[in-house]
Amino acid sequence: MTAAPAEPPWISESPGDPWPAEPRPVTEVPLRAELARTAPEQKTRLRPGGGFILDAPDTVPAVWGEGDDVLWARGEALMLVGGPGVGKTTVAGQLVRGRLGLASDVLGLSVRAGRRRVLYLAMDRPQQIARGLRRLFTAEERHRLDERLSVWVGPPPADLAQSTHTLVELAQSADADTVVIDSLKDAALGLTDDQVGAAYNRARQLVIAAGIEVLELHHQVKRGANGTAPNTLADVYGSAWLTAGAGSVVLLAGSAGDSIVELRHLKQPAGDVGPLRVIHDHTAGTSSIWHGTDLLAMVCAAPAGLTAKAAAQALFSTDKPSPSDEQKARRRLDALVKSGHLRRQDGRAGGPHGSTPTTWHDASVLEPPELA
Repeated sequence: MTAAPAEPPWISESPGDPWPAEPRPVTEVPLRAELARTAPEQKTRLRPGGGFILDAPDTVPAVWGEGDDVLWARGEALMLVGGPGVGKTTVAGQLVRGRLGLASDVLGLSVRAGRRRVLYLAMDRPQQIARGLRRLFTAEERHRLDERLSVWVGPPPADLAQSTHTLVELAQSADADTVVIDSLKDAALGLTDDQVGAAYNRARQLVIAAGIEVLELHHQVKRGANGTAPNTLADVYGSAWLTAGAGSVVLLAGSAGDSIVELRHLKQPAGDVGPLRVIHDHTAGTSSIWHGTDLLAMVCAAPAGLTAKAAAQALFSTDKPSPSDEQKARRRLDALVKSGHLRRQDGRAGGPHGSTPTTWHDASVLEPPELA
């Protein structure tokens, strides 16, 4: 009897390879039947190559962010990761406010309002989610909430990895352009299995292909490599296909109930945002960037004003900050301008004395007349 041929090497897993082999489909659907079922989708998803490639925007279109500082790109899932009680639902609630058109920014970065409804899958302790979100909304906003927000309470109608069309059908039945999954562990069983992870990713991509934005709340492992605190992409719980299919992965690191946690951008659609220190107001359910007194003290110690380069050198402990580091410092300084702590003096290009950089000054010190 002829021995069965060995599997091709490109689908075999080596013991040291952190990436799993491409899993086989959980179920096989006859191609003809699947094409017939998805005929309406093909009209919008089958595009000419020239337009798909050459008409793409030069910058990353953002749901949450601006310029190179993008935490949630349009058409790409955002995964918020962290341990219990670090503020994932708090941040998600503020993003929901933004998508409903009730807030313009979260953590100092703009949020693009949606045009249709938000579908919130409140699967992980829904009553606790309701209490958390209640801090953010008022009785005067009830009409907007009823009009623009739909909430699914409890487990989904089917395992989203076993029934990969369930999520997009739920979103479309709610007329939603945004889906919030709180949390991922309740959406599918067996997330450490690569077939389950790949199947869930298919469900996610079907939603995105339908023009619906996806926000997922997820957990990390309890301990990172060698017992360290989990703070890398590899420390996100479950199959690698979960993070591989996400456009952006943001970690909130801290202990349950902490008022100040750290935000780390583990996977970026554009530039690297952070690390940032985030302070949660547990009473109001809001979050902001915590600057401490470092930048304020530096400005007070600089009579001629503080430049973004000097701030970046101090913040990131480097003599040669990158353009990205300077942009992060500039954004933090501008946030202190917005809060009324600093004032900004824009620089000048050229002139008899050459170029001068933009500087930031103590807002309590009056601006000299010659600079007015």
